[in-house]
Amino acid sequence: MDALAVVLEKPEVLALNRLPLTPAAEGDAVVAVTWSGISTGTERLLWTGRMPSFPGMGYPLVPGYESVGTVESAPAGSDLSVGQAVFVPGARCFGTVRGLFGGAASHLIVPAEKLVPVDPALGEKAILLALAATAYHAMASNAPGERSLIVGHGVLGRLLARLTALSGAMPTVWETNPVRARGEFGYPVIHPDQDERRDYATITDVSGDASLLDTLIGRLCSGGEIVLAGFYEAPLAFAFPPAFLREARIRVAAEFRPHDLAAVSALVARGALSLDGLITHRRPASEAQQAYRTAFGEPECLKMILDWRNA
Repeated sequence: MDALAVVLEKPEVLALNRLPLTPAAEGDAVVAVTWSGISTGTERLLWTGRMPSFPGMGYPLVPGYESVGTVESAPAGSDLSVGQAVFVPGARCFGTVRGLFGGAASHLIVPAEKLVPVDPALGEKAILLALAATAYHAMASNAPGERSLIVGHGVLGRLLARLTALSGAMPTVWETNPVRARGEFGYPVIHPDQDERRDYATITDVSGDASLLDTLIGRLCSGGEIVLAGFYEAPLAFAFPPAFLREARIRVAAEFRPHDLAAVSALVARGALSLDGLITHRRPASEAQQAYRTAFGEPECLKMILDWRNA
């Protein structure tokens, strides 16, 4: 069996190639992908060649960890059925071509236990479950009424703000790009220069800007926490005295876990967490090259998805 896949051959060189798939083993399912999302965090670093050393890193590679499709075959004894809609958090089924993270392809072979059934009514929005789970994993344990700052108003920042508001805390978002600050969101989105607060209980950075740490420490209350939820290409450093005076805590939030995915899936299913208004651009998979350039180059593009239905 083979599949049409997005292949980053080297930085800024992308192709749509047909690749042989590793044969399905016991416990594997075969999924026909309907949509996949383009990440403007880790995938941008892979695209530009600035990705720090990371397990599995190297070219050529198949990117993508935000895929939704339908089950074409399922292992005996699994809870999956043929035709079922599922979320796929990436795959490693391309032989000598690395799967980092391996979801941007027309067909995937994945251990059945990694697939998450989704409501077909969600449609393309189901690709956002990965970022919703990432936001849930990063979110601090805010108390009701507590002030929380989020740095960056892309899709991850917006989902963090929505989840923070659901927790009863009061989110503020910093955004320097006026295009991403426009609109009504139910929480303030402001330029950092407009914010005089220096008593945030939690600050979550999703910008990936390694130079911000001293600034953020200066905005914490005593005993406050900074959560690093971006992916940072440059080393991180900070001045010790301000952090000492505030007894600041710094936490790194890594990738989401299965329980995070289950939690946000439940929130979406009962209508508590909205995924509306986050997908702004769509391209057929045959136009992957243009899609990646748009996703990484246009500030109006919050989330670009590839449509694999006619691939």
